[in-house]
Amino acid sequence: MELTNELQKASLRLKENFINNQQPVDQRDPSFFEIVKTETEPLFNLIERWEKESLAAIKQRELLIHPQQIKSTRENFELVLLHSYYIDVKPKRYMELQQAINYVCELIKKDFNY
Repeated sequence: MELTNELQKASLRLKENFINNQQPVDQRDPSFFEIVKTETEPLFNLIERWEKESLAAIKQRELLIHPQQIKSTRENFELVLLHSYYIDVKPKRYMELQQAINYVCELIKKDFNY
């Protein structure tokens, strides 16, 4: 449950980054890459932990959602994470990914009666 809340908060921070920042001038700039790598590494670790714990909860029948929803949410979060820095996707598509992440997080909260 705690990881789901962290995931939602991180998703909102990334959304703010996407909305407020401009596309980088040079996406191949090594210093930009290092900044992105440093800032995103903890979030990649978060989504990995979230996926493992969520799949374990499904196996224990604590969650009533399909495992594919968890895997898709991880993929969507990773896409959002990268698009939040590289700003190379249309806003509509970005918001659809955000909405999909939030939907699954809300399902998990509902299952835990949060």
